[in-house]
Amino acid sequence: MADDVIFQEAVDALRGGDKTRARELLTGLIKNDQSNVEYWIWLSAAMETSKERLYCLQTAFKLDPENATAKRGLILLGALPADETVQPFPMNRPRAWEERLLLAHEKPKPKGWAAVKASPVFRLGIVVLIIGAIASGIGFGFVIPAMERNASRVIFTPRPIQSFTATVTAVGAKPQTQIAGTPIGLAAALGVSYTPTPLYVTVERSPETSDYLIQFNRAYGQGNWDEAITALQEVIKLQPDQVTVYYYLGETYRLKGDPGNALQYYNTAIQKNENFGPAYVGLARARLQLDPNANILPLLDDAIRLDPNFGDAYLERANIKIRDNDIQGAIADLGEANKVLPNSPLIFYYLAQARLREGDYEAALEAAQLAKEQDPAHLPTYLLIGRVQAALGNYDEAIETLNFYLQYAPEDFSTYIFIGKMQFNQGKYEETIQTMDAVIEETRSRPDAYLYRFLANVELGNGIAADEDVDNALSAYPDLFEANLALVRADLLNDRKGSALVDLEKTITLAGTDEQKALAYYWAAKVYETREELKDAAGYWQLLLDLPKDSMTEEMRQEAEEKLSEIEKSTPAPEPTDTRTPTPTKPVTVAVTKTPTPTRTPTPTP
Repeated sequence: MADDVIFQEAVDALRGGDKTRARELLTGLIKNDQSNVEYWIWLSAAMETSKERLYCLQTAFKLDPENATAKRGLILLGALPADETVQPFPMNRPRAWEERLLLAHEKPKPKGWAAVKASPVFRLGIVVLIIGAIASGIGFGFVIPAMERNASRVIFTPRPIQSFTATVTAVGAKPQTQIAGTPIGLAAALGVSYTPTPLYVTVERSPETSDYLIQFNRAYGQGNWDEAITALQEVIKLQPDQVTVYYYLGETYRLKGDPGNALQYYNTAIQKNENFGPAYVGLARARLQLDPNANILPLLDDAIRLDPNFGDAYLERANIKIRDNDIQGAIADLGEANKVLPNSPLIFYYLAQARLREGDYEAALEAAQLAKEQDPAHLPTYLLIGRVQAALGNYDEAIETLNFYLQYAPEDFSTYIFIGKMQFNQGKYEETIQTMDAVIEETRSRPDAYLYRFLANVELGNGIAADEDVDNALSAYPDLFEANLALVRADLLNDRKGSALVDLEKTITLAGTDEQKALAYYWAAKVYETREELKDAAGYWQLLLDLPKDSMTEEMRQEAEEKLSEIEKSTPAPEPTDTRTPTPTKPVTVAVTKTPTPTRTPTPTP
């Protein structure tokens, strides 16, 4: 009797618009009677998000598969296909739907099926479902085949700075994957809703564990991993044989960044049920955290064999195949993922990575843009788009995109350095220095930041500033041609003529391409001119002119011709003193084993 009073109070609170009070009362009722379908249906009306309402309705439907109200709600939320056997609300039951599922405080409207069809939410939902289905079909049916071209050489192969992997998804439904850790701040800034991803596998509830599982769901959705772990450990005390609890403990530890403990709990889940597919995916991901090159394909193969509807397994296997340059295998897995996850932006996210890896930048950008359209709050997509734009040579667009990404990933120093490299390539040396200054101020463990600051200062003629980074740059990259050439130039800037000659010898041996040789010979001639050793200077100017024209700029070639001509004119012809055959002058010889690039130091590849 007391429960009836509480239930009526919850209904009144809901009708009065006090969802918070209604949730409290209904949650208390469900704790004592988890099998009461009416409680779950009314609780769905008190929830704030569609995913929470979906969970409540799915629970009600599981308890009573013939419950028409639960069926109608799931159909409207897109969790069940339209079913003509589900009758619309009868005309003699005014507001029956609204009283059971008060989703939006509607005012009196047309009743029955007419009310449902007139609902803008229903119409919008139908439109979204149709557009989503069409877009998914068109995208994967036409975009991916169109992207099959140019699967050849890899020109630019950046990889994500950190591993972003999909979380599991909806209780009792197909997964709708979403990247864990997508910042709520980004969603708010973009004006899109952010809802924590529901869980893929069901955790069985009992009156004893209900509160702990509610605590876990809330903490997991908010990324509060310690609280989520505490809640699950309490559940294990009460239900030590529940496999899914060990699985979610593994997931939570993995997302917390503790793969060691994650492995322990995934293995426990597998020991309790060796046919539990999701645990194999978790195990693979945890091993990947410990070793990015780990061979986890057998685990993912097992996961797919045991649970072919777990879309994350296909996505993770595609990701590993991309890592291993099995691009066609990755695309095949993405096609399988599309069957069980037709609306997942991760399909196009990984497709973009595959196309980037194979060097098809246009196709990569197209796929990445599709991923962004489907989930504008997925932060790693912006990083990927920025790198694809850089590969296309669209540096300004790339820097803009990556700066937006860094607003929400301020500790990603690799991306700051990547921006600095682009600035260097554009000849924006002052900006390069500013970017590298910012990185070095935060962390002194990135030698590439010192390298590019050193190179930029040399290009600007800042000899003293360049000297501050010489040791850090050369100790990290002792055999990098660009670093050694910059050292020769820094010697000249700081009037170290003897050091320039010594450092020049090693630089020439490091030149491999014709472009590198051109730069080495050009600066060798400069060094000898500075030392007023014109004969040796002339030898290097001639070596430069002997190289193919396209290995240097026109300005370099023109300067070499002019300098050589000046040296020849300033050197008088020797007067013969006798008729004996003169001993030939020993020709200038240069040890060359490698190569250069014109006008400025090319982008090094440390």
